Amino acid sequence: MLEIIVLAAGRGTRMRSYTPKVLHPLAGKPLVMHVLETARALSPSHIHVVVGHGAEQVSKTVDASDVSTHLQKDQLGTGHAVATALPHCDPDSTVLVLFGDVPLLGTQTLKDLIAQVRGAPVMLAARLDDPTGYGRVIRDADGSFLEVVEQKDGDAAQLAVNEVNTGVLAAPASQLAALLQRVGNDNAQGEYYLPDALGLARGDGLSVAVSVTQDPIEMMGVNDRLQLEQLEREFQQRQAEALMRDGVAIVDRKRLDVRGQLRCGRDVSIDVGVVFEGAVTLEDGVRVGAHCVIRDAHIGAGTDIQPFCHIESARLGSECRIGPYARLRPGTDLGDTARIGNFVETKNARFGIGSKANHLAYIGDSDIGEGSNIGAGTITCNYDGVNKHRTELGDRVFIGSNSTLVAPVSIASDGFVAAGSVVTKTVGDGELAVGRARQRNISGWQRPGKREE
Repeated sequence: MLEIIVLAAGRGTRMRSYTPKVLHPLAGKPLVMHVLETARALSPSHIHVVVGHGAEQVSKTVDASDVSTHLQKDQLGTGHAVATALPHCDPDSTVLVLFGDVPLLGTQTLKDLIAQVRGAPVMLAARLDDPTGYGRVIRDADGSFLEVVEQKDGDAAQLAVNEVNTGVLAAPASQLAALLQRVGNDNAQGEYYLPDALGLARGDGLSVAVSVTQDPIEMMGVNDRLQLEQLEREFQQRQAEALMRDGVAIVDRKRLDVRGQLRCGRDVSIDVGVVFEGAVTLEDGVRVGAHCVIRDAHIGAGTDIQPFCHIESARLGSECRIGPYARLRPGTDLGDTARIGNFVETKNARFGIGSKANHLAYIGDSDIGEGSNIGAGTITCNYDGVNKHRTELGDRVFIGSNSTLVAPVSIASDGFVAAGSVVTKTVGDGELAVGRARQRNISGWQRPGKREE
């Protein structure tokens, strides 16, 4: 039986933020939620999260049926934090200790670590070109583990070692609890170090195994904004590479952000600076232009999204053309071959097959039939200051430029609205609506001149 303890109590002083460190986002999701996602992939019987700074916020974020939170009132080190949660673990379980600010640990790395637990602790190590700041893994002449020496406590020879402790370890729960009772705080920080339990285990004659990750970036934690940005770019680049291996054409893998789940069909192409958030599906042949933001959307096959478009909670049919500079707000549903052009905003609007609004329009709370055309400058007046009202257009409706459709209003199939009209009444099948003031031309009119001082 496996139980997992996630340490998430730290203040994160170097972040210089009121937000607890583990709640800062990476790829649109709090750091600690990445760790919980990895933890769940290991199928533990339970997950324990140790909280401290910002305990209420962190507890609210991680709240779930498979998660318990435990308050570490005083942050006295990692050993003290683990000891806070251990009494709530089954003594017969294997305990895996993770950190809430280390978001890129791979599932396979942790499976390999857990598999080596045979009645003694197993630690995860990494070899770094620059080990500065990390506890060094000290081995004996035979290569067996001796102890972990923290940066501030090591001598020159020890600090020359490039094999470092990641902090991640697995051990039998009852054994780890007994070891932590003996850990002291006689060190430069005056803290109870979790790795000291490993040295005690070695002193007791236990053979402490060391599992070395082949991907050192996995063990990188976040202590400041710079490190957060570094991990963000690493995470994004890995996602981009995975998409490219699956056949997605990405112009520049360093200029792509996927902050959620992106599913792509064949022959999808994505230009630079595109941001995907939430759950997004791009079907076969979709083309996404530069600097678009797409959130919680389904894009049909062959649809072309021009640069600088914002699409949120929308569904687009196949072979649509969007933008540039279009904004599709929640509730937008476009039929096949529909067109939404530059500086057009839609909200809670359904467009039938082949309908289009190509320029400078606002279409909200509307149902548009098939083959209809909405001219430049058209707006639907859907809000009366209290309630929203719908506009309904039938098939093959033509709305002239600079028209105002005051909802609730309907225009039947083959209806035609003259440019510059204000439409407040129903327009029947095939009718022409003209709702504008009669023009007057005044002869001999004198242009106003400047008043003399």
